[in-house]
Amino acid sequence: MNRTLAFKLGAIALLILLLLIPLSMIGGLIDERQQYQRGVLRDIARSSSYSQQIVGPILVVPYVRTIQQWKVREKTGERYAEQRKKSGQLYFLPERFSFDAELSTERRARGIYEALLYHSDSQVSGQFRLPARLGLGEELDQYRFDRPFLSVGISDIRGIRNDLRLQLNGRTLEFAPGSGTPILGAGVHAQLPELQREGGQTLEFAFDLDLAGTEHLRLVPVGRDSRVMLSADWPHPSFVGEYLPSRREVTERGFTAEWQTSFFATNLEETLQRCGQDKPCGSLLERSFGVSFLDPVDQYLKTDRAIKYALLFLSLTFATFFLFEVLKRLAVHPVQYALVGLALALFYLLLLSLSEHIAFARAYVLSAVACVGLIGFYVSFVLHSWRRGLGFAALLAALYGLLYGLLSAEDYALLMGSLLVFGVLSGIMVLTRKLDWYSVGRNLPEGG
Repeated sequence: MNRTLAFKLGAIALLILLLLIPLSMIGGLIDERQQYQRGVLRDIARSSSYSQQIVGPILVVPYVRTIQQWKVREKTGERYAEQRKKSGQLYFLPERFSFDAELSTERRARGIYEALLYHSDSQVSGQFRLPARLGLGEELDQYRFDRPFLSVGISDIRGIRNDLRLQLNGRTLEFAPGSGTPILGAGVHAQLPELQREGGQTLEFAFDLDLAGTEHLRLVPVGRDSRVMLSADWPHPSFVGEYLPSRREVTERGFTAEWQTSFFATNLEETLQRCGQDKPCGSLLERSFGVSFLDPVDQYLKTDRAIKYALLFLSLTFATFFLFEVLKRLAVHPVQYALVGLALALFYLLLLSLSEHIAFARAYVLSAVACVGLIGFYVSFVLHSWRRGLGFAALLAALYGLLYGLLSAEDYALLMGSLLVFGVLSGIMVLTRKLDWYSVGRNLPEGG
């Protein structure tokens, strides 16, 4: 290879590597701003309420069990009865569970950052059907029961906005703070009248729950037959958890979603049996589903994705410069390559700073127009022709348009990127198909 050509290619490669330094610094700035945004969102949630998870209601019956064991004295061989007492709680899941909620969203701002909050106006209802002898069979006489209560797990009770009142078989009962049972963690509970020891009792319950939260709303389908209906004014829901909606509709005005599950699908009774009684039951809390209220227009995520294509942009731009040198026999100094590369890097800094104040699409257009205009103006003098500069700017504008397409089409980004690289390579091969590369170095102008 001719020394001049080797020097030029080596200088271009070195410039690309050096330009990765400011690009990595801009990438670090993106991460820093993103972390700061997350910190602000946590602060807003701390002053209002965090993500919410609702578990229950569950009917809890505290008990003290007297267990009698026969033992033998070692010295005399005499048998004697020893009694010991064991305390615990019996848990009963609803036969039928219904949760209907209308959700509204609002934005809370702190400086240039915003957090999305939701308010859930919910109606909870269902039915308990207690088994005969409370499911204890012949051992029922060993139990002494304390007053039962209805327990509802709510992960952040600060989000409760109404005075909770339980309607139970026509009676009105008050809720009190605390779930009353460790397996549910935080929440509320309502003391109930004494239950019939022989079981077979049916309890109809209902209550209204006005709940506020951020980012996520999850529920555990505790009923033998559970039906959950959510509707909201948020058009970008992300359905999460163990179960997807059986029916959903998403429009520009919001969404509606319905879940319907049974004990056969959730296996919650067996899960509850395995739970200890002294700490939150992780296996129970994990059987949840719900919706995430996350903003799909995350400017930091999109800017970070855009900067991942920076190396491709630099390579294509410098390749175009080099083709002008080869095909038009023009001299382009490495310093001129470097200035154009810095202008390309500046695009990402402009995009980051503008997208914090205006919509990402507008920030992208303004940043691209500024950089294309600057580079087009500069290149028209470097290539000694305003037409060449205009053509170069048009190619660069097309690249920015393709990049925006890559950012918008997440599912097809790899396909579109592959087609772009293939198309560029095909164009270079077509343009240089008759070029004598052995003479390129000798024909490069002096100073190039």
